[in-house]
Amino acid sequence: MRRRLVSTGSNRLQSRQTLEGIVTNLPPTDNSTILPVTFASDRQTYYALAEVGKVSLRLSLDTASADLWLVSSACTSSACNVPKYPLAFESPTFVSVNSNATVFNVSYADSTSAQGFVAQETVTIGNLTVANQALGLVTSSDVRFTDEVSGVFGLGFPRLSSIASSAAVNATPYFATLAQQGQLDYPLFGLSLTRDNSGTLSLGAIDGTVVTNRSLIEWNEVVPFAPFAAESNTSSYLQWALVLSGVSVNGTLVTPEPTYPAQTLNSSLALLDVGTAGIYGPYQDVLRIFSLISGARLVDDGTGQWVVPCDTEETMAFNFGGQDFVLQPTDYLIGPASGNPNLCLSWPRANPPSSDGIDWQLGSPFLRTVYSIYSFGINSKESPMIGFYPRANTTAPVVPESAAEVASFLASYSATVATTLPNFLLATPSPTVPPYTFNTSVPATRGELVQSGLATSTYKPLLASKHTNATALPAITPSPTVATFILTDTSGHTLTSVSTAPQISVTLGVPEGWSVSGAPRARAEWTAVAAGACAAALAWGIL
Repeated sequence: MRRRLVSTGSNRLQSRQTLEGIVTNLPPTDNSTILPVTFASDRQTYYALAEVGKVSLRLSLDTASADLWLVSSACTSSACNVPKYPLAFESPTFVSVNSNATVFNVSYADSTSAQGFVAQETVTIGNLTVANQALGLVTSSDVRFTDEVSGVFGLGFPRLSSIASSAAVNATPYFATLAQQGQLDYPLFGLSLTRDNSGTLSLGAIDGTVVTNRSLIEWNEVVPFAPFAAESNTSSYLQWALVLSGVSVNGTLVTPEPTYPAQTLNSSLALLDVGTAGIYGPYQDVLRIFSLISGARLVDDGTGQWVVPCDTEETMAFNFGGQDFVLQPTDYLIGPASGNPNLCLSWPRANPPSSDGIDWQLGSPFLRTVYSIYSFGINSKESPMIGFYPRANTTAPVVPESAAEVASFLASYSATVATTLPNFLLATPSPTVPPYTFNTSVPATRGELVQSGLATSTYKPLLASKHTNATALPAITPSPTVATFILTDTSGHTLTSVSTAPQISVTLGVPEGWSVSGAPRARAEWTAVAAGACAAALAWGIL
């Protein structure tokens, strides 16, 4: 979302770690982690599980904001009907900031907002823990979630944080804290997004099951931004934004026309935003893109929505650093209009100009086509970078999807949109360009090295533009949920055993052993017993 400016016995733990080592061939590590990411049922956000204090909560992932915030039990608005952080629990790791009087306030480009107070709490993502992490505990909100999601996990730069400018101690965002304290194998995170619950978020390393050839990662330098009017006299990193070199339809290039050419060095900037469910661009670019698709037309001048024939076979590609990343129709089509089933709503939508000079916003429809890696940068040594690893084979020619394949996908995905389109042509708006928001007297150059605000300089740079050594990046592999063992005994008999990895059951919003009434709760239990795994381990003499 774009900002508007249970413990187990030692024997069980040991046997589980040994089993994971056998299956993954990787030792357990304390400096990186990987966890499941789920596509929400409303198809708008991706979420992962976090532990705040001793409270398990689902958080929506967002690379376009920096703060971590949660709905608290003090919030009674209708949007807060989700699992909450229970203030009555009186967590032993909770630290009040200014007697809960430091205001937290966040607003988003869709005009939603959340308000509350700043506090500190221990936050654990996977196996990475930050004590006294500053966060927002929300008491009022109109930001709506589904699937019992309780807040937002911002992965943006500290400069974007509304908490960092408050009086809170240790107000640096969670991921930045890990990077600045050298608690990661390398200061980066990676995202694998899917249309179900098989995605991953890795911190400190890349997902080795997705990235099988690190030399194919296309790296691009993140764009720094000049200061706001009187913010400072130096530029720094604000958003996960890149220079977009071009957009093409079936190989026909559309060269982006930046809204602020003088201020952005005649470059069009694109924000990579996992918290956005679409693709958005400026009218001057989007109009030319759809002019290359036969039958496309503007159907809503308020939202900048275009439609195209549902049987379109055109591919759409976004170019970064000379590399095309191709979207098939099933990537960029939203779905058929219920009143006009032969016409499909399509990305990108056109947005009015933004005063920060970011013309493009690439959300999940684009990010699902790549594995995206966000390297935080190293103080005085390495600038922040974003790497794209294509999910499709880039060495082979792109084969466009057929109309039949597109129709089959739209039907299986239940993608129909409840709307009737206008039966007349709409004129393309000419929105007013607002004043540029940054101090133009301070230069901001791609690849700029900064002295502070990024990862500690104790890291050895692997991605410095002139000496890229991406093959040395650490990788992590998820622990398997199912493993098959083929065992042969001394008589030559073969036994096949399938084991299910144990998973801990958690109650969202309720600390283990506690209830709202104060009565003790039963401890969480393993929801699956690794009988096959134990049998295999016994056979091998592990247990």
